[in-house]
Amino acid sequence: MKKVVLVAFNGEPMCFVHVLLNALDMKARGFEVRLVIEGAATRLIGELDLPERPFSGLYRRVREQSLVDCVCQACATKTGSLEEARRQGLPLCAEMDGHPSLGRYLEADWEVISF
Repeated sequence: MKKVVLVAFNGEPMCFVHVLLNALDMKARGFEVRLVIEGAATRLIGELDLPERPFSGLYRRVREQSLVDCVCQACATKTGSLEEARRQGLPLCAEMDGHPSLGRYLEADWEVISF
């Protein structure tokens, strides 16, 4: 089975939507897929959790399928979204000076794609 981790760095909503779409598409194709939310993208987790916001349904589907592997703790702190990540029950990663380590995914034979 192909294993892919999608890393969302970009905080632009349309870019993040493509990460969500690709995560769902890859899952539907039988890939093992995980999403890491990093950088400026961490500020979008609160916005997309609001049902009235565009693309909130897409974000909800990704969360319901447990595709979010983790949110960067350092970046969520910096963007003010740490408590929101906790409220949503999203896992936090901080093993690399407060950030997720992409090396651990590569060591486990995951293909890493960043957006």
